[in-house]
Amino acid sequence: MTPRTVLPCLSALAALVAALALTVAGAGALPLPAWYVLDTALFAVAVLLLREVPDRQVVPLVLAGSVAVAAVGLLAPPRTSDDAYRYVWDGRVQAAGISPYAHTPDDPALARLRDPGLFPVGDGCTGWDERRTSAGDCTRINRPAVHTIYPPVAQVWFLAVHPLGGGVRGVQVGGAVLAVATTGLLLAVGRERRRAALLGWFPGVTVWAVNDAHVDTLGALLTVAGLGCAARGRPVRGGLLLGGAVATKLLPALALTGALSGLSLRRPTRDDLLLVGSAVGAFALAYLPYVLASGTSVLGYLPGYLKEEGYEQGHLDRFGLLRLVLPDGLAPWGAALVLGAVVVRVLRRGDRHRPWAGALLVTGSALLLVAPAYPWYGLLVVALVALDGRWEWLAVPAAGQALYLTGGQDAQRIAYGAALCVVLLVPLLRQRRAGRVAVAVGGGN
Repeated sequence: MTPRTVLPCLSALAALVAALALTVAGAGALPLPAWYVLDTALFAVAVLLLREVPDRQVVPLVLAGSVAVAAVGLLAPPRTSDDAYRYVWDGRVQAAGISPYAHTPDDPALARLRDPGLFPVGDGCTGWDERRTSAGDCTRINRPAVHTIYPPVAQVWFLAVHPLGGGVRGVQVGGAVLAVATTGLLLAVGRERRRAALLGWFPGVTVWAVNDAHVDTLGALLTVAGLGCAARGRPVRGGLLLGGAVATKLLPALALTGALSGLSLRRPTRDDLLLVGSAVGAFALAYLPYVLASGTSVLGYLPGYLKEEGYEQGHLDRFGLLRLVLPDGLAPWGAALVLGAVVVRVLRRGDRHRPWAGALLVTGSALLLVAPAYPWYGLLVVALVALDGRWEWLAVPAAGQALYLTGGQDAQRIAYGAALCVVLLVPLLRQRRAGRVAVAVGGGN
């Protein structure tokens, strides 16, 4: 009986891994968007079939699948993002005893640290991930004329993976380790082990976390650990981990709200104060050595990045859904108002025993409001979905992926508009179904 219940899920998982391998390898049978659609369909089938797997076999199957899904991301250099090359550079600069915030990559003072992996020579500089420096040299590092944008815990991670060859493969291996570790942590922290597959088998793990090696995976790992500690009544540990997550990628700051679910603004508890104090302290201490070395340069390219990505008044490229109903000048304020209302709801009515529920609501809502074009921002949402179980929020990173492939204001509104519909309609259908079940059970009695 057991083989018949495991085999369908195992077959779907094997098909998913094979499709992901072909996606990463750039197989010509299908265009990249078609591969993504196929990967998503196989992922959904595999997760559904996991329900039929006996409980005792769920953990080893989820972990084995997580290892396979992560491993295939190592089959090729980054395909859709060149951020990993900046990670390699920042790690190399630190290994040489230099602050990553002190110089831009095209600074002649760091010319001795260049190698053909990051500064190719003689290939015409025509690759999708290549561009010229201000001096005319070819490099794979994006924005070579600006300082790094990545916060200090991310920088520590780049230094930690530098010994793994000092090239892009090292950060990819690091991404695979983080992805599998996050799956293992979800199995330990989550209350329903099958949900861990929502991250461990998620196609975005192969592409965003491993092949492109985005550091968002580290932020997601620390956030899951921090929320797990908060749920178990360990506010200091939870705060330290959440502060570290924010000092990896600023987005996890939104998840901190979930850890304060049910907060009484009039009488915050001792645990609330310890959690907030620990998070703020961890964030400040992470920055301290870099501030001492580089001063205000630790801000890096953050102000320029916000302007470049369309968050500045006068040339907004974000807030696509809000701009359908509000003038451009009011869209950021409208987003802040809506997000503030969501935060207040979580703080007042959230369940502190399930902090990931509030964290998911706030983080997912923020991404819907801002509508970013980078799908890997959604890795944190995927991790929170794997804790909470509301799979409809996976539509948010899917919208980011669709926008990343197509681009344009119309695509932004269609993709995130569809995601909003999924997020709003699925809970209504779930409640309706639960009501029908309750009526049927009551009628049977």
